[in-house]
Order: sequence, then structure tokens, then C-alpha cells
Amino acid sequence: MAATTALRICATNGCEKEAKLQCPTCIKRGITPGSFFCDQACFTGSWGEHKKLHKTSDTVQVSNSAYNPWPGYSFTGKLRPYPVTPKRLVPDTIWRPDYANDEREGNPASERALKGSTHIKTLDDEEQEAMRVACKLAREVLDVGASAVGVGTTTDEIDRLVHEACIDRECYPSPLNYFKFPKSCCTSVNEVICHGIPDKRPLKDGDICNIDVTVCHREYHGDLNETFFVGNVSDKAKDLVKVTYECLMQSIDIVKPGTRYREIGNVIQKHAQAHGYSVVRSYCGHGIHKLFHTAPSVPHYAKNKAIGVMKAGHSFTIEPMISEGIWRDLLWPDNWTAVTQDGKLSAQFEHTLLVTETGCDILTRRHDKDGQAHFLDNM
Repeated sequence: MAATTALRICATNGCEKEAKLQCPTCIKRGITPGSFFCDQACFTGSWGEHKKLHKTSDTVQVSNSAYNPWPGYSFTGKLRPYPVTPKRLVPDTIWRPDYANDEREGNPASERALKGSTHIKTLDDEEQEAMRVACKLAREVLDVGASAVGVGTTTDEIDRLVHEACIDRECYPSPLNYFKFPKSCCTSVNEVICHGIPDKRPLKDGDICNIDVTVCHREYHGDLNETFFVGNVSDKAKDLVKVTYECLMQSIDIVKPGTRYREIGNVIQKHAQAHGYSVVRSYCGHGIHKLFHTAPSVPHYAKNKAIGVMKAGHSFTIEPMISEGIWRDLLWPDNWTAVTQDGKLSAQFEHTLLVTETGCDILTRRHDKDGQAHFLDNM
């Protein structure tokens, strides 16, 4: 006897059409109720309610007791990789950068076309307003991710929240597929300097965790990151994080027309070294607007040779990475996760800035004064 296939009805409320399109996330997680839709429009329109089903699969903790992706690799610290869930999808209705659809390389062709150029774009009024909107949304998205930080939360769960917060705001999560980066934000724990890939490791009491968020809203990118405490953190970790934040804010104080970009590193290294810390040299701040990364390059260490002088209309990031021990870094075999060479802690903070006629605007600042006070009180 031949088997029969039951007719599936679209999960969108009020739609009675036959459904043949299944949510890709539900397929990957084995979630079946309400995961079929008649077309892409219904799927997109129901996203706000449907995504709640995805939370059920995130409550399962994954042990890495038998997980060893790189046999024989010598780790510099105690952190270990955990399984990484499949790449999350972005609805077709959201504008996406050129690298988003390059499944082979994730190549940002528009950036590569300007590789080697030191020309710094001056944004006009319309472009500046677009940056303000993108950065405001980026701040909101980071705050969503930060709200989940706590003992037992996985960085994959933080990534899920960040991803869905981007979609809710009609933003593309800029890291996703950028040179094949597999997630929607970076989560860098303890000895990870930057570019940590969110995975199923639960955060532990005493960890420090950096969340780095960039969103792309209607072609413009907004970028920021902060380092958070997980549970009861040691005094030395608290001091490192506090000094790193101070490095960022003191460097922002000198941003104004006429300042040379190379001067930023002098301010940061002076403050970090005064407290016995080192400044990572392998990664720097960058210009940002329609391009995720572009001129100027903004090194965070002293006596650098950065090219350029600040002018009103320049938009760029400062994002110092400050380490407890030596500044040198190593890459995990995933070719993304940068860790301290001695396995000691590293912290980072970042803002996107817009140079004005008299100084600068911190585009990714906290808009809630009470929230800012709470953040500083907990450092």
C-alpha cells in the first residue's frame, strides 16, 4: 500500500493555504510544530511570533567532554572550543552587503576594491544621519545580547538573541559570512582577544565575556563592543576591564579636527602601561560607513605610523584590546579566534565615532543615562 502525505496548512495566523516551505532553522533543530509556510512573504511576516519556537532547542546544554576538533593543538589558556551550531539565516527582505551571498569565500568585494587606499571618506549630512541610525540600532542590539550574560548562558544563545534583534530592526548582522565568519556576533571569553566564535559553551562564574556587535542597516554599518562580568569576577579581572574602558574613553577625548590618527595609540598605551598592562598590536580600529572596514586604520599602540588627520565628517572606530600579560596573540585553528600567547586575560571596548566641527559624537553611546550609570557602577 502506498503511503499518503498529509496536507500541511500555513502556520501564519489566518492563512489557510497549503504549506510546502519549512523554516530552515526548525529543520536544523528538529522543531516541527508550526514550521511550515505557504511562501516567503508569510514566513517573513510571521517571524516575530514563529522565532519563539526556536528557544526550545536552545535550552539544551551541550557537553564537550568528547568534543575535540583539533587533536594535538596546544591551547595557551584554559578555554576550549565547544560545538558550533549552523549559520543562522536572514530573511530576503533585509538589505545585505555584497559578501553576504558569497557562499564560497564571503568576499567583501567593495572593500577589496579599495585595499591599500589611505583616502578617508568625508560623509555628507545624509550619510552622517544614516550612520547615526545604524549605530543607534547597533547599540540596541548589543544591549539585547548583554541582557543574557550570566552563569550558564551559552555564547550561542547570545548570538541567537543578537541575530533575532538584528532581524527585528531590519538589520543584517555584519559579521555573518564576512570572510566566512559563521555567526552574527563575536563573543570573546577570558584569554580570547577578539573574534571568538559563539558556541555551546556555558559561561562560567568568574568569566569575562566581550560581545562585539555590528549591524548593517540600509547599507550603513554601526559597530561597538563591551566586556561584561559573569558572576563573581576576580579583582584583577575587574581592574583589567576598568582600565580597558578608560583607555577607550581617554582616547576619544582627543578626537577632533586636526588630530592625527596615530596619536590615539599614544594615549591608549600610556594609560595601559601605567597599570601594568599591554596593548594588542595585531588588530586596530577602522573607518566605517557603507564599508564595514576601510580607511583610516587606527592602531592602539604608541609610536605607530597611522596615516591621516581627522576632519569633520570622518567616521571610524576605536577598539583597544588590552591584555593582562604580553601583547602577542595566536590564532586557534578555526582561523578566527585570537587568544593571548600566554593564556592570560584580555579585554576590549569599542565605539563608532563621528568627527564634528568641535570634537566628536559617540554614535554608539548609551542613550539611557541610568543604564550608563549602572554599567559604570558594575565595572
